[in-house]
Amino acid sequence: MYERGVGWITASPELTSAVRSAKQFLTYVSSGPFQYAIAEALRLPATYFDALRAGLQAKRDLLSEGLAQAGFEVYRPAGTYFVTTDIRPLGDEDGFAFCRSLPERAGVVAIPNAVFYDHREAGAPFVRFAFCKKTEVLEEAVSRLKRLA
Repeated sequence: MYERGVGWITASPELTSAVRSAKQFLTYVSSGPFQYAIAEALRLPATYFDALRAGLQAKRDLLSEGLAQAGFEVYRPAGTYFVTTDIRPLGDEDGFAFCRSLPERAGVVAIPNAVFYDHREAGAPFVRFAFCKKTEVLEEAVSRLKRLA
């Protein structure tokens, strides 16, 4: 058995050797381009990151408040750019069906959280919306979603 990093394999020595060779190049090379981006980011002043954080918090708050006004139960995040909501207050329970119908109903898209659950029924009434968008886009989405209430 060969185990290293994420994942594992049980195989003959010949196959294990081949997988090890391929994995070495995939694991160590795949993030190579990001090293340049990280080096550039480390040169940015702290004010850049302060402004980025403040902007994302403002967008999170805009979308969270708008979703609450539209009737969703909102779970305001602390460390992502997705707002998770419960759709049951809107009379829906199936996040997949809700997300499939949302573009036609409101011109907005959402992601059913059930895709992230081992037991999909546990995540069925939850959907998430991204707020890493332009403020104008979020304002328009909130306006459209309020029509669902």
